[in-house]
Amino acid sequence: MVERADWANPGSEQPDGPPVLDLKVDVPHSARIYDHLLGGKDNFPADRDAAAEIIKDWVHLPQSMRANRNFMARVARHLAAERGIRQFLDIGTGLPTAPNLHEVVQSVAPESRVVYVDNDPIVLVHARALLYSTPEGRTAYVDADLRDPESILGSAQFRGTLSLDRPIALSLIAIMQFVVDDAEAKRIVDRLVEPLPVGSVLALSTVTADSAPEEVNGGVAAYNERGIPCKARDKAEVEGLFDGLTLLDPGVTLVNHWLPDGGPVADDAHVHMYGGVAVKD
Repeated sequence: MVERADWANPGSEQPDGPPVLDLKVDVPHSARIYDHLLGGKDNFPADRDAAAEIIKDWVHLPQSMRANRNFMARVARHLAAERGIRQFLDIGTGLPTAPNLHEVVQSVAPESRVVYVDNDPIVLVHARALLYSTPEGRTAYVDADLRDPESILGSAQFRGTLSLDRPIALSLIAIMQFVVDDAEAKRIVDRLVEPLPVGSVLALSTVTADSAPEEVNGGVAAYNERGIPCKARDKAEVEGLFDGLTLLDPGVTLVNHWLPDGGPVADDAHVHMYGGVAVKD
């Protein structure tokens, strides 16, 4: 049963209005497909049916998703511990899956502040798990679409939680593949980065077919056939999303190679995400 969120935590901020309960359970959604393939339970038959069809071609998609999730955690920890970032804007949050970004950064610096953004109603319903902040820090949730940066940057949650006087880490993890037009993708990234102060960081990952062309292109086609626009980008196209920023070492790479932490490293052929982190100078 889906329950209404509990906003009692004083370190959290309630989204505007009540949770939206039109979950459109008969239409597959990328966040719920992701949840299912990672072993979650917040998905519906339409999502599971779509996932089953997609992985007929994209056999190693679950492994790639896990590698991407590990990338997110390593990036968040690095930015908090090594670069002293204390403010995070995470767009395309998806369903809560431990560890969530705020859990990673607040374990390093409890005073960290995080604004989550997504437009899937079921993510809004479950946002209480994203809003359970440390007392020293703060979390907030914005129900908004990546394609409308103004609704994010102009939201009360963004303006009331994060300060433009200090660096902010903008996290666009596993979301830009759903913006298939390259010019539109770059416009969105540029608009979101524009108001952020010098020293802010863009962390981004997105789908590539470079490591397994036949498998990934078949899976991307399956997403598109099910009404979920999706695009795989090559390395040069992903690097282009960082134009105007200074990429940190090791640059744009398969996510399993971005500052690995010494644990098991996934086979490159099973990792279909490029990732990178760049600084606004």
